[in-house]
Amino acid sequence: MNPSDTLPLFPLQAVLFPGGLLALKVFEPRYLHLVARCLREHSPFGVVCLTQGSEVRQPGAEPPRFELLGTVAHITAAEVPHGEPVQLRCRGGQRFRYGYAEAEGEGLWVAHGVRWLPEDPVLPPGEALQPAVDALARVLDALPPAQRASLLDEAPRLDDAGWVAHRWCELLPIPAAARQRLLALDDPLQRLQIVHTFLQQQGLA
Repeated sequence: MNPSDTLPLFPLQAVLFPGGLLALKVFEPRYLHLVARCLREHSPFGVVCLTQGSEVRQPGAEPPRFELLGTVAHITAAEVPHGEPVQLRCRGGQRFRYGYAEAEGEGLWVAHGVRWLPEDPVLPPGEALQPAVDALARVLDALPPAQRASLLDEAPRLDDAGWVAHRWCELLPIPAAARQRLLALDDPLQRLQIVHTFLQQQGLA
């Protein structure tokens, strides 16, 4: 993409991290049309975290507000149960920033001036941050199969600091605003260092 490109947005009360999995139930017409287009064109959409407002449009409500930095979501599976909302399984891709967003058509938000952010370099966690890696390995091993499948669709990459940090960001009971700040960091080692400090404070590493 170049800075003049656009990207349809799906504002959520959640933060999607690169490599993370996201399950969605879609029933609003604006998002059903978005899903149909993404499936037809094999294209992604952007997930951005809400800072004000609801995921579902409410008559008479103030327009929602959401972050200017998000993560692109690729649909990996879609099911249409009879009489039920469309069920999606998505995978987080690259992070992006955009200049502004506007509602188009039936109220679908579209980001303008989109630019991709660099992907994390693959860096080893190092000895100082190894306790965070070991703690994550223990947590993943202890998860029931269904919960583990909702978190991972690949073999653990415990030698990748960014991957380890992202999975901890999904698991830890921290506010969405804190997750957003961690997502915005460009240095995976800095992100993992913050997670490691939190784990130490909680007696988990």
